[in-house]
Amino acid sequence: MGGKKDLAPFMEYLKELFPEAHCELTYNDPFQLLVATILSAQCTDKQVNKVTPLLFSEYADAESMAEAPIEKIEKLIHSTGFYKNKAKNIKSMSHALIHEHNGKVPDNMESLVKLPGVGRKTANVVLGNAFKVPGMVVDTHVKRISNRYGLTKNSDPEKIEQDLMKIFPRDRWTELSHQLVLFGRYFCTAKKPNCNECKIFAYCPAGNKLVK
Repeated sequence: MGGKKDLAPFMEYLKELFPEAHCELTYNDPFQLLVATILSAQCTDKQVNKVTPLLFSEYADAESMAEAPIEKIEKLIHSTGFYKNKAKNIKSMSHALIHEHNGKVPDNMESLVKLPGVGRKTANVVLGNAFKVPGMVVDTHVKRISNRYGLTKNSDPEKIEQDLMKIFPRDRWTELSHQLVLFGRYFCTAKKPNCNECKIFAYCPAGNKLVK
């Protein structure tokens, strides 16, 4: 995409498309958002939101989740996929919160990524939405768009995150993360991206190659 001077129309277009972009997971507190984000791996937010009301009605905090029979957790989250691994991580993460953080979700990256099942993507979701700490979330959509638009030359999510943090204003990181995910989900899709209706097509090296 060239340089920082090219980013204004890119950000403006995303804002135009998704002015109210926000976290679509349902939660009441940082712990519930952390659990919901873990469940969202390889699953849609919509499906996670179908599962979490019953899950949280029985196990609403780290203490109750840590004491829950893992078989019960597996049953409640079964429809989100990879349920055995997710249940194990959620239970282990809950134990870690109790023993290391007095049952509370930490509000910093260093502590979050030490929790079982929590990587930088999950940590940034929690930091940006539960604690209002700006962060760039790099999922499959953000990775694809970043490479197509020449925002990065890297394939590693953590390196892409660092590249995006360097070129976008810090106060837009969380909002842009939501907008990029939605843009990738509905417009700049993996297969047959909607290049003909994209207002920032002129800035997209990959799009110009695809159309040609």
